[in-house]
Amino acid sequence: MATTPKFRAMVQSRCPKCRRGKMFPGATYSIGGNKMNEHCPRCGFHFEIEPGYFYAAMYVSYALNVAQAVSLAVATYVLTGNMDSPWLYLIIILLGCFILAPFNYRYSRVILLYWLSPKVHYHPHLDTDDKA
Repeated sequence: MATTPKFRAMVQSRCPKCRRGKMFPGATYSIGGNKMNEHCPRCGFHFEIEPGYFYAAMYVSYALNVAQAVSLAVATYVLTGNMDSPWLYLIIILLGCFILAPFNYRYSRVILLYWLSPKVHYHPHLDTDDKA
């Protein structure tokens, strides 16, 4: 019985309990793709542990946005060498944050469940090819 690596399960947005069921039914950049399943289709794990649980994902999303904005600003400087135009940086950062919004929404919830939730634990006996 080979277990699914944690990093691969996170990248693929899989259930943190069984690492097999999909947390989101569609792709990140598809229409309606970021609608989150209420329960894991494999093990039945309820993703929203308590009412309002995913409000904490806003803080993770904020940290992702700040890291992306800084990275975009540095990349803009390296590629253009322009320090005179604040409009260039503003447009690049806002456009980048807008384009990365679906990614941030999805992975802020994944990071919250995998790394920041002491109540959620991996169960290797559920990580099998057999249906649960």
